[in-house]
Amino acid sequence: MKQKPKILIIEDNLEIRENTAEILMLAGFEIDVAENGKLGIKKIDSFGPDLIICDIMMPELDGYGVLNILSRNPDTASIPFIFLTAKSERADFRKGMNLGADDYIIKPFDESDLIQSIEVRLERSKKLQKLNSNSNDLHEFVNDTKAIQALNNLCIDRKEKKYSAKEPIFREGDYANYLYFLKSGCIKCVKTDNYGKEFVTELIYPSSYFGYIALLEDGEQSESAIAMESSEVTIIPKDDFKKLVQTNRDVAVQFIKKLAGNVRKKEEQLLQLAYTPVRERVAAILVKLGKNEDGSLKTISVMREDLANMAGTAKESLIRILSEMKKDGLISISGRTIEIENLVELEGLVLS
Repeated sequence: MKQKPKILIIEDNLEIRENTAEILMLAGFEIDVAENGKLGIKKIDSFGPDLIICDIMMPELDGYGVLNILSRNPDTASIPFIFLTAKSERADFRKGMNLGADDYIIKPFDESDLIQSIEVRLERSKKLQKLNSNSNDLHEFVNDTKAIQALNNLCIDRKEKKYSAKEPIFREGDYANYLYFLKSGCIKCVKTDNYGKEFVTELIYPSSYFGYIALLEDGEQSESAIAMESSEVTIIPKDDFKKLVQTNRDVAVQFIKKLAGNVRKKEEQLLQLAYTPVRERVAAILVKLGKNEDGSLKTISVMREDLANMAGTAKESLIRILSEMKKDGLISISGRTIEIENLVELEGLVLS
């Protein structure tokens, strides 16, 4: 016989607690209840819930306290957690989600909405468990997922701004006041040397955060961020970002990984510039720009000057190399766009 999913309801209002329990029992769930946060914490070990529904305003220990305790324990941090509450202020919503809640349902609620939310969270939890409940990779994946969710919640109801091609988002030397999230378009990060020559250090694609290094250092931007095409950016105030990093361990870990990744990429770039021939550097950039995450090819649309800056070479040298690659059948060129025609040989140049 298939085991029923277990749901723990932590709610101090007797009527709401009993009504919610009845609804979920009729929907096929096994239910246990607790009338405050402290009792709820005690019941978790004995009941072993697959999901927790919790009120916020309660005696003894409120919902925020319950979630905070659970998120600090590796054995309970991955249990799906839904706030069920009468509090509907945006600040309350953001606080709960930043702590790691999976959903936030306002009383009075629609029965189908509650059940649907539960089923979605249980299905996601089941997929995670299939990875391997005892592996460190799973815990890392859960933590990363919670961090990404908390960051995404940080974008809710934020100011959004559209930038046209070549318009700067911020300049090198500007004091950092915001975290940026790219919704659409493409952003280039540019470093300028003492002679005014630009070097493109990174390309930012949609669903990525940028500008956070200077925020974490509480200093000035070390490079400029400029729109390469029409782009839409979400702008998050510095204080909100820093508060999230300070209070959410998973988010802090996520950005430590990002910082480490940035250092590694910069080191690789420097090594390439120092020791790799220009033709191989250009090939590497074309491979990077011309492949989607799934490995499929896409059209490259970028100014020749930007390509030259990424490769650390003169524009004239870049154009000559592109012409040679076109002649060799590696790429095709039409105006500003470039199509990869022979990915295997192009990648061969990178590995040679």
